[in-house]
Amino acid sequence: MELRDMEYFLAIAREENITAAAKSLHLSQPALTKQLKMLEDEFGKQLVIRKNRGITLTEDGMIFKRRADEILDLARRTQNEIRTSDAELSGDIYICAGESEGIHFLTQAAKRLRDHHKDVRFHISSGDTDDVVEELEKGLIDFGLLFSALNPSKYNSIQIPFQDTWGVLMRKDSELAEKSIIETKDLIGKPLIVPRNDDYLNTAAAFLNTDPSKINISATYSLIFNASIMVADGLGYALCLDKILNLSGDTELCFRPLVPEVKAAMYVVWKKHKVLSRCADAFLKELTGSDNTNIQM
Repeated sequence: MELRDMEYFLAIAREENITAAAKSLHLSQPALTKQLKMLEDEFGKQLVIRKNRGITLTEDGMIFKRRADEILDLARRTQNEIRTSDAELSGDIYICAGESEGIHFLTQAAKRLRDHHKDVRFHISSGDTDDVVEELEKGLIDFGLLFSALNPSKYNSIQIPFQDTWGVLMRKDSELAEKSIIETKDLIGKPLIVPRNDDYLNTAAAFLNTDPSKINISATYSLIFNASIMVADGLGYALCLDKILNLSGDTELCFRPLVPEVKAAMYVVWKKHKVLSRCADAFLKELTGSDNTNIQM
């Protein structure tokens, strides 16, 4: 299989019609149909369902489309990095970050780098730990921002000089909104909206230092904006970090910190043994230039 085969298949998936895809690729319809048949024969799987007025992807076709997108994106990025290797620093840096005020550490370093290299571009997406790890493993991002360091045998990490405070997001007319601080006992039996992970019930119980049987989980979230909508609609109290949402003005929500205070350390992580692009390497030097970083390599 060649990269060209992936480009052909993505055109078919995009157009949902072999004739239209052939036209966009400047190929004949029979030639493209033959290429698709060869691709299906190579996999031993049907990738599309042919209909009178077009095609739809099979489940295997959707998997191949997703992987082809990722592979072609990596190929394009590799070409760009090599073509510009001897020129003025330029290119793209990809980051996936958990929602946190700590993103300032990354954006301030990004600003310093762009002050000297205007052709460097940053692409920052939001995601939780699962998202960051998946994209690091696939090579789709250069760096991730997380609330814990990852396996040091696979990842390098920098602990950055930011800490977030955990607390509870709630409606202003809720029972607990009358309190200025929230204790663990206040949350027993209350419907809780918690960050998603594979073991969110036990994680929440450990976080609140109580028995899992006393935890009432109403929902999980990966992005705090979605959690805020759930809170606003009365689904429960959200365990979350402070200073991510703007709660000034006439908002119906409020935030109360937990007591004893719970702080979240933050880490920039990247794949160990991965060869960084010139841009990513320059950005890493900006990140590690601060005396306030704790590098674990």
